[in-house]
Amino acid sequence: QLQLVESGGGLVQPGGSLRLSCAASGFTLRYYAIGWFRQVPGKEREGLSCISSSGGSTVYADSVKGRFTISRDNAKNTVYLQMNNLKPEDTAVYSCARRYFMRPCSTDHDEYDYWGQGTQVTVSS
Repeated sequence: QLQLVESGGGLVQPGGSLRLSCAASGFTLRYYAIGWFRQVPGKEREGLSCISSSGGSTVYADSVKGRFTISRDNAKNTVYLQMNNLKPEDTAVYSCARRYFMRPCSTDHDEYDYWGQGTQVTVSS
């Protein structure tokens, strides 16, 4: 079965850091671009970042540019999101998703076909 499982969320103080992991199973990760998204109750899902299948190209939303870094280790079938200088406004459920096959990378939450369950990130003192 195809599956994406996020981990690494938790409670962190403002200014702190977390690294999220997105572990894939049931498919070969290196053939797909992967995106990271977040959502809070009552708001639209926000696209944060996307990394191309090879890792050679990345895109970021303005809200996280310069603070978050996406990367991947195709040998481990895992994509990461390093989050630095976290702010209370970053509190959300963070999810990863698989881009449609052969589609170019985008932070728009369309043309993604499989989604993880999400991991909670809470930034609070």
